[in-house]
Amino acid sequence: MTTPTPTRPARAAARKRLVAHGLIILACVVLLYPLLWMLSASFKTEDSIFADPGLLPTSPDLGNYERGWSGTDSPFGMYLLNSLLICVGAVIGNVLACSMAAYAFARLEFPFKRTLFAIMLLTIMLPHQVTLIPQYVLFDSLGWINTYLPLVVPKFLAVDAFFIFLMVQFIRGLPRELDDAAYVDGCTPFSVFWRVVLPLARPALVTTAIFTFIWTWDDFLGQLVYISDSNLFTAPLGLRLFLDSGGESAWGPMFAMSVLCLIPTFGFFLAFQKLLIEGISTSGLK
Repeated sequence: MTTPTPTRPARAAARKRLVAHGLIILACVVLLYPLLWMLSASFKTEDSIFADPGLLPTSPDLGNYERGWSGTDSPFGMYLLNSLLICVGAVIGNVLACSMAAYAFARLEFPFKRTLFAIMLLTIMLPHQVTLIPQYVLFDSLGWINTYLPLVVPKFLAVDAFFIFLMVQFIRGLPRELDDAAYVDGCTPFSVFWRVVLPLARPALVTTAIFTFIWTWDDFLGQLVYISDSNLFTAPLGLRLFLDSGGESAWGPMFAMSVLCLIPTFGFFLAFQKLLIEGISTSGLK
């Protein structure tokens, strides 16, 4: 039995797919190279980090991880735990507060609803640096400086307009017949939100949780402004301790601890990536 010969259009389509896949692989290599270089540098000695441009260390050394873990004022594990504590509080606050605000905009009727929604969207274009000084003055008057409260409490007040808009779009796509059936059964608006809307909005909630976790974990400016006690330092502030503008910087330990700092964000993303993609794609349908 003879194998059919591919037609000219089929061969052309195969070549296009091959070229497209090659370009995608090349782009992935370019994007991943800094991470691979940092991972390689974490196993090199201080003298060979910048002298040896290769990705494979000639003599792998785990000393950078040992020195980085115990080379600061406090064990680096404490900085990771502090970051985790802030991230957990921020995720809980954003998921609860933003989902309630989104439900109100998407389902409830109240005066000036459209005006308030437009003002909320305008705050997305407001740079964080513009509100940093007023917020610092406010938190200083409350005695919250050098605590985690300025980094966590605002999340419970639905201050992230991006996540509110994301969930509003998702909730608008849910059938209103479900709400009507719940009201017939005697549910209050909060019961409808808690028992009907919230379980169905899980993809949008997971999307909010993932982005909140990553952005809070990577936040350096906010933590630098509000935290000065070394015992309260987070992972980004702990990495800064390895850099010395007036002397010699510990590049090897810093790269080693940077690799450890990437593990939680990668793990959090990989664990919920399916729901993340579903939440973003569904929210963009309206």
